[in-house]
Amino acid sequence: MLMKQMLALRAWMMLLVCMLMASVGAMAQKTVTGKVTDVKGGTWIPGASITLKGGLVGTSTDNEGNFTLNIPADGKTLVISAVGYGTREVTIDGTDFSQAITLATAQNDLNEVVVIGYGTARKKDITGSVASVKEKDFNKGVLPAPDQLIQGKVAGVQVVNNSGAPGAGTTFRIRGASSLRAGNGPLFVVDGVQLSNTEARPGIDLTGLGSTPGGNPLNFINTADISSMEVLKDASAAAIYGSRGANGVVLITTKRGLSGLPKVDVSASVGVANMLRSIDVLSGDQYRTALGEFGFPTGVNSPQTPSANFGGNENAMDAITRTGIVQNYNVGFSSGNENARYRLSLGYMDQEGILKKSDFKKFTAGINSSFKLLPNRKLGLDVNLLTSQTRENIAPISNNAGFLGSIIGQALQWNPTRSLKRADGTFDVEQGGSIINPLAYSDAYNDQTNITTILGTIAPSYKITKGLEAKSQVSVTYSVGKREQFTTGAINIENVQWDANGKGGEANVANNELSTFQITNTLSYNSDLGSKWSLNAVLGHEYLKNDFGGNSMYARGFPRIEGKPLHYFMAASDPSTRRTRGFQDPTSELQSFFGRAILNFDNRFVFTGTIRSDGSSKFGENNRYGTFPSLAGAWNIDKEGFMEGNNFISSLRLRASWGVTGNQDFPSGASQILYVLDGGNPANFAQSQIANPDLKWESTTTTNIGLDFGFFSNRLTGNIDWFNRSTSDILFPREAADPVPPTSSIRWSNIDGTIVNTGFEFTLNYKIIQGNKLNWDFGVNATFLNNELKDFVGEIPTGEVNGQGLSGAFAQLIKTGQPINSFYLKKFIGIDKQTGVSLYEGGESKFFVGSPNPEMLLGFTTMVSYGKLSFELAGNGAFGQYIYNNTTNAVLAFNNLGKRNIGLSEYEVAKSLGEKPVNPTSASTRYLEKGDFFRLANATLSYSLGNVGKAIRGATVFVNCQNLALFTNFTGFDPEVNVSKPLNGVPSFGMEYTPYPPARTINFGINFSL
Repeated sequence: MLMKQMLALRAWMMLLVCMLMASVGAMAQKTVTGKVTDVKGGTWIPGASITLKGGLVGTSTDNEGNFTLNIPADGKTLVISAVGYGTREVTIDGTDFSQAITLATAQNDLNEVVVIGYGTARKKDITGSVASVKEKDFNKGVLPAPDQLIQGKVAGVQVVNNSGAPGAGTTFRIRGASSLRAGNGPLFVVDGVQLSNTEARPGIDLTGLGSTPGGNPLNFINTADISSMEVLKDASAAAIYGSRGANGVVLITTKRGLSGLPKVDVSASVGVANMLRSIDVLSGDQYRTALGEFGFPTGVNSPQTPSANFGGNENAMDAITRTGIVQNYNVGFSSGNENARYRLSLGYMDQEGILKKSDFKKFTAGINSSFKLLPNRKLGLDVNLLTSQTRENIAPISNNAGFLGSIIGQALQWNPTRSLKRADGTFDVEQGGSIINPLAYSDAYNDQTNITTILGTIAPSYKITKGLEAKSQVSVTYSVGKREQFTTGAINIENVQWDANGKGGEANVANNELSTFQITNTLSYNSDLGSKWSLNAVLGHEYLKNDFGGNSMYARGFPRIEGKPLHYFMAASDPSTRRTRGFQDPTSELQSFFGRAILNFDNRFVFTGTIRSDGSSKFGENNRYGTFPSLAGAWNIDKEGFMEGNNFISSLRLRASWGVTGNQDFPSGASQILYVLDGGNPANFAQSQIANPDLKWESTTTTNIGLDFGFFSNRLTGNIDWFNRSTSDILFPREAADPVPPTSSIRWSNIDGTIVNTGFEFTLNYKIIQGNKLNWDFGVNATFLNNELKDFVGEIPTGEVNGQGLSGAFAQLIKTGQPINSFYLKKFIGIDKQTGVSLYEGGESKFFVGSPNPEMLLGFTTMVSYGKLSFELAGNGAFGQYIYNNTTNAVLAFNNLGKRNIGLSEYEVAKSLGEKPVNPTSASTRYLEKGDFFRLANATLSYSLGNVGKAIRGATVFVNCQNLALFTNFTGFDPEVNVSKPLNGVPSFGMEYTPYPPARTINFGINFSL
């Protein structure tokens, strides 16, 4: 029976298809042709989308902007759009239609819609400091996380790589640092979903190595799916996010489906990555020479004549590095009409690291869909789903390795006269010694993570009346991270190496789980109020809930198990070494009420008012709610009567804003009593934290004055902003005062003091040449920053300095009257000619000697195109900051001669100053360096093939180079680095210590549509 029903259904479907085909064939059609060009320069716009309004018919322009489209005879309106341009509707007259169509650049179109949080606004209605970066202006290349897309693109924004490893974390700051212990990073929002700034990747501590750097919590997002990023910099823009907006907000908008025929967008690239720059150490021959010059035995090492000369020439850094292969593939399927649109995307990235056995893989899939329901299309429904899995092989790099070093330090200090392998092919590992063979360690160490993330959103909306819409958005972000690590015993690390009983090695297994639930309800109104007034307003309620927990297992002392991961055999380890740990952060909840109104009068004056009230479980019971207001106004001077007839000034607007935002980016449960297990005994909990019912958010008050301008028909555009940010009620954990519980406890408090950030921002864009074939655009942005801590009582050390002989050393001190994280060191003044040891001003006295915070940030982009060929170059730099080179201090110091290798510059300086190898290691200004740099960060040469055959449209081939060139006097791997070197949990900034080196990557790729 079922088979008969299926056959009948199939017959009916075939009949229906035939009837539809017949009706379509009988339908009268007409031909539409045209040419799409830029309204300013008349240049062709290839790849522009042309669709029939309300229908499924569409096409795109060829290399010269031409298109031909067959549409039904009753078709009346074409919708024309292109990336970087506004959208235009054109009415069709007559049977056949041919017309030249111009599009205006969205950048200069004040009617362009910009995302501002819980809604959108016209560019001309924005009164705060908001920077919008569209897809066409993103940094090019293989970029695992979205924050790297706008590095150097936005004035006031600093994005610093914490490591050169694939998928590594970044330090993202907007207008400087404004906190001591709470987070300094912005709030990231993806399609209205607020992210927690926490990653599910578990962290681990390793025997003799220390803690490994974290990853980037934004890695789960496919950068190819992003259409724009908006940076909300001042309080007028960010106050709508209340207690989470003090450090700015970054809004990420993903791509949506477009009306028209089904379209497939494809991008593919393959590249190679090599080390950007190396640190010069002594070669084997130079090392032998140095040994003789400073009185060490130079004979070849043997049991009879011990010597640091082993007779060879070895480059350990070359041995542990490689040329990495980088692959990136993305496919996007989109289609729809006015009632239903969708976009489905798939992505795959495979980025081999330049260190052996390190890589980063990412698999992504997502769907964005939008529906208009009911006959009047007043009911809307958006359903979005983003899924991602990242897989990472992690190199043995540590933020705080001791004298054994991590693999980079081991390679730099490996004796260059000693081979890494013996004649029989085995690794040269000296059991019981303190020199670690980096190649052997690379072979022995294995570390893998797997993070799966799902972000799902459903958002129904209903248009109550014209301009009035109610919307609810429910979203869940769920992420689980698994990490499996083991080190075999074939390495001479104490407690890990094989012992006399054939046992050794260590293993870690850790799992984390992170979830965020968010529900947002808004009522928005956007309409004209008569002939001169218009109102854009939103009222809303929001609830967020965050949970984070995990567990881990550790063991060592495994029997020799070849070819299998040691963590498979935890039960076979030494029982006395096993430990299990678990944590569950207190649930964090946030309930908010907010409102914003933008009032426009005659397109001349714009006023914005925002207020948000947040109730957070992180705060004490006496300060559960906080209120965050802002006010702003703008005067469009170019709309005034006295500006009529002005052919020089195209646009001119003055902005001013004031507001208060908060920062609650500190540990969940900070206001509560917390306990920890004492000695691992389940029956013996000890209090670790004292409750503070008065704890509240940090409060940041910002004043901003800005001027936006355009000259020569907006060929030259830009803006200038002055800002002042003042942060008070600083969050900080203090040791509890007497009487205290039996064990050490802390108490989170709002301490006295004010952190002030002031500065100027400049942005300038100039279309130097606008022609039919030749075009040249140039853009530059600059930021001048000043940071100072005021009215603070006491001193807080941070910036731990690691390495042999440096226990207890630190490089930074937080104190009133100084910038945050100022360097506080002994002043090196030379070498004593008699003793050959270092001299310091004032003996052991320490001084404030510089700041890691840049005084100036710089970014630029230029693009030149001629016909089908185009070239784009982008760069960024920072000036006025210092970096502490812990690598030279601990790993390359001259007193390592005879035991380990040393830096070439250290050797040359030692000879010139008369330094002796007995000079003890110490933290001082000798290792404090200027961090000024300028980087040619991104270069892309592309050629437009246009339409190829009947299927491929808008094909472009390109070659891209990331990290093209670096100009700096810094002697480390890269001055744009921030290795995490906290002390007692207080963050550091501007420290460098044997990081994963950055790479220069060259990519070859193609983009096209079907």
